[in-house]
Amino acid sequence: MERNKNTQLIIIAVLAFAVMFMTVGFATYATTLNITGTTTVSAAKWSVHYVTNSYAESTGSVVATSKTITNTDVTYSITLAKPGDFYEFTINVINDGSFDAKLSALTMTALTAAQQKYLTYTVTYDGTDYTTSASNLANVLSCTDGSNTKVVKVRVAYVQPENSTDLPAEEVEVTLTASLDYVQN
Repeated sequence: MERNKNTQLIIIAVLAFAVMFMTVGFATYATTLNITGTTTVSAAKWSVHYVTNSYAESTGSVVATSKTITNTDVTYSITLAKPGDFYEFTINVINDGSFDAKLSALTMTALTAAQQKYLTYTVTYDGTDYTTSASNLANVLSCTDGSNTKVVKVRVAYVQPENSTDLPAEEVEVTLTASLDYVQN
């Protein structure tokens, strides 16, 4: 029995030594790999605006008696003296912000029925003509390095109606507006 006990102690000692050897051996062959990085996130920038130096009146157009052009507003005063006269200009819109913008609505002054007989008012955005307000648009103006622009063309024309009695009998002042509403895409 004593011999059995010694054998058991030797086996336990051998097993304990083997477990300890395997633990040290495993620790010797273990490696930890790490990745560490620093990220700086720039502030978001919203910058959709007119390119003021891109404003150009079209050939044949009457000349504006006054005009003011800022990053967000174009204001003009004109006189259309006779049928056939028109005023037309183009200006570029740019997005040099840090995320894409989307033209969601274009809101225009509605001409009265009488005015529609002798006056036309058109806003062209990126090649699409608008003569009335439009909502739920989805025209994207991307922020790709500030080089992506869309052309806006405004045209007001004094037209000859079918019946000359539809021409205004006295000078009429009409205020025309167009608002281009951009939202984050």
